[in-house]
Amino acid sequence: MRHHNANRKFGRETNGRRALLRSLAKNLILKGKITTTEAKAKELRPFVEKLITTGKPGTLTARRLLISKLGVNEERKPVAGSPIVKIMSELAPKYKSRAGGYTRIVKMPHRISDGAPMAIIEFV
Repeated sequence: MRHHNANRKFGRETNGRRALLRSLAKNLILKGKITTTEAKAKELRPFVEKLITTGKPGTLTARRLLISKLGVNEERKPVAGSPIVKIMSELAPKYKSRAGGYTRIVKMPHRISDGAPMAIIEFV
């Protein structure tokens, strides 16, 4: 029985799955919109929304939590093209008054090669 096993495994071990989610989240944050499989988009949505909520206070603690969750190697100076900087300076202030639901998943036609259901995940 699969009680309390809500997360998708994607046929990967824990580290590979964590790296996949971090990579998808970084690309979504930097580009604003990505195309991926429906299952990956559904798994990515809560991960990214928690990152935005974490970045809302704009404190040093929030910044450090984001760095640990995204696994970004940032030195003392923030880098301009960094997902952390984008969350703290653009996305968190944009959704300051919003209580959640920062992303939208739009379903697309199935992928031709293997028939996987595809989706676009983007910020609202």
